[in-house]
Amino acid sequence: MPGKLERRVRERARNSCEYCLLPQEAYRFTFPLDHIIAKQHRGKTVFANLAVACLRCNSRKGPNLAGIDPVTGEMVRLFHPRRDDWHDHFRWKGPRIQGRTAIGRTTIAVLDMNHSDSLAVRAQLIAEGGFPHLLIIGDESV
Repeated sequence: MPGKLERRVRERARNSCEYCLLPQEAYRFTFPLDHIIAKQHRGKTVFANLAVACLRCNSRKGPNLAGIDPVTGEMVRLFHPRRDDWHDHFRWKGPRIQGRTAIGRTTIAVLDMNHSDSLAVRAQLIAEGGFPHLLIIGDESV
């Protein structure tokens, strides 16, 4: 992947995971870039189809485009960082991400966004005042 393309994707994401919003600065390794629509589904390596994803979100998402909503049991597409607004589908409850919609609930489940390790990192960042994503007006946050 050309370095210029990768830099543009990381700048757009503000060096944070575009799924769970964990900041790159909290980790020693570089977050991989995710093909939102995987190559095996004919997704292209282009700016509009790439997202920064932490290792957990990237590995859990894999080539998935959908999952099962844990509330309704219905097949639901996953959150798409280019087409969807994060706050339409998710909200904060302390370090925990809650789904506002079937897309949010399904994405949280498939990507395991509230894994205990992720919660611990977010809680530490909140305690240190280093998780500005929670300071969104009108959101149910700490």
